[in-house]
Amino acid sequence: MSNLTVRPRPAPAAPAQHSRARRGRPRRRGRLYSSHGVRTLVSPHTLTTRRGRAAYWAVLILVVVGFTLAFVFPFFWMVTGALKSPQELAQIPPGVLPESPDWGVYAEAWELLDLGLFLRNTALYAGGAWLFTLAVDVTAAYALSKLRPVLGKLVLGGMLATLMIPPMVILLPAYLTVKDLPIFHLDLLNTPWAIWLPAAANGFFIFLLKRFFDSIPRELLEAAQIDGASPWRILWSIVLPVSRPIIGVVSILSVVTAWKDFVWPLLVLPDQEKMPLSVGIASLSAQLPQNVLIAALVIASIPAIVVFFVFQRSIMAGLTAGSLKG
Repeated sequence: MSNLTVRPRPAPAAPAQHSRARRGRPRRRGRLYSSHGVRTLVSPHTLTTRRGRAAYWAVLILVVVGFTLAFVFPFFWMVTGALKSPQELAQIPPGVLPESPDWGVYAEAWELLDLGLFLRNTALYAGGAWLFTLAVDVTAAYALSKLRPVLGKLVLGGMLATLMIPPMVILLPAYLTVKDLPIFHLDLLNTPWAIWLPAAANGFFIFLLKRFFDSIPRELLEAAQIDGASPWRILWSIVLPVSRPIIGVVSILSVVTAWKDFVWPLLVLPDQEKMPLSVGIASLSAQLPQNVLIAALVIASIPAIVVFFVFQRSIMAGLTAGSLKG
């Protein structure tokens, strides 16, 4: 018999894919990577411990409370400042709470500044600006999105380019335009048209509306065209009902913008009987005690705050809506 040499069989080599996977896997140094390979500051294992959870919630509460105070404290200071006497307001260091609150200062501010007149003027200007904004911006966005004119992209680019121009740069040309309206040669000063017409064309609103209209399936519009619907009928019966979230956002933003505007109404509405709320309070501020003036500012800010709290869900839904399900 011949001598047979038994040699040990070599261990099977690791598959190439496993070695490549190990080479491509990130190294976990300390607590920089979670179990899913995503880089984080704190590992999931640390959050399962008592000390980790305590530190996490402490930081979260501190950040939330800090940002809340930063935004709410100015309004709190304004409300409590109106309840203080002029001597308390001039006190150094100032007190946080009034020593003897005087709630009658709000009624005094309402009567001395004739806030009812200014509120009616402001509501008129904001309501008209809202209607003209929807009429102009919705039709412009619909034309650019669905009708697609020949120079549509150039027109949209020109509208968006206006957003890069500071408002103060076009203040004088806009004033001269309102002073002597081209072609018609009308003087629009001291009229609501001086507020309504400039507010109607807004490049940002047109951009928001167009982006939403682009997400509407074209099959819906083609089906309506086959049934014989005109472009106006399609806009009124199909596009507008579907676009209620973004129309709500544009409506709220246009009303709030017209409500809080100051510089433009100050220029085009010099007549005191036609001033909006912001301009009327500023024009009479030098003749009033400081606590009465602060009370007037509180009253002027209440409508905008109420609108925000009532329609905040619509604002968030409209800004995040960009597609249709189904």
